Amino acid sequence: MAAQAPVCDFGWKAPDFELPGVDGKTYTFDDIAGEKGTVVVFICNHCPYVKAIVDRLVRDAKELMANGIGFVAISSNDANYREEDSFDNMKVFAEQHGFPFPYLYDESQEVAKAYGAVCTPDFFGFNADRELQYRGRLDESRKEPASPDARRELFEAMMQVAETGKGPEEQAPSIGCSIKWKPENDPWAQNTG
Repeated sequence: MAAQAPVCDFGWKAPDFELPGVDGKTYTFDDIAGEKGTVVVFICNHCPYVKAIVDRLVRDAKELMANGIGFVAISSNDANYREEDSFDNMKVFAEQHGFPFPYLYDESQEVAKAYGAVCTPDFFGFNADRELQYRGRLDESRKEPASPDARRELFEAMMQVAETGKGPEEQAPSIGCSIKWKPENDPWAQNTG
């Protein structure tokens, strides 16, 4: 089911986390934070919206990291929903696509809940003070990649954040597959009956 991320809540502070990465290390927000800002993106392996942008995601992450922006991807999907989203398959996915950033597993889904993540991909761009400045999309891609000359919205926004500490006022929300919640974490199931 497709879901859309809410608009940016400017100034909202990034929650901490401590999660295992596919490289065997454990990471906190401070471990991945960049000098000029940080991007936290919630993704998963099976989502067609993620698959449509993964090559651009890697390209933009490399360039942002070279410009002092930290970058991390987190999968919070319930692996019981799709075996493709298991931790072992996350290792394969990261290797296949040459992730230059840590890819972390939020098995308890506590981090996704703390961030208010709703879809894959869901981007959170913070300034150097850990204040949210971007809650938009990578570009205009949907389930198919956008044209090669599509505006690099996340990249441009985070370069602006790196220079000014502030994100753009106009942001187009990310759209993707809804997070696959465990039954006990599903906000929709808890609101019925």
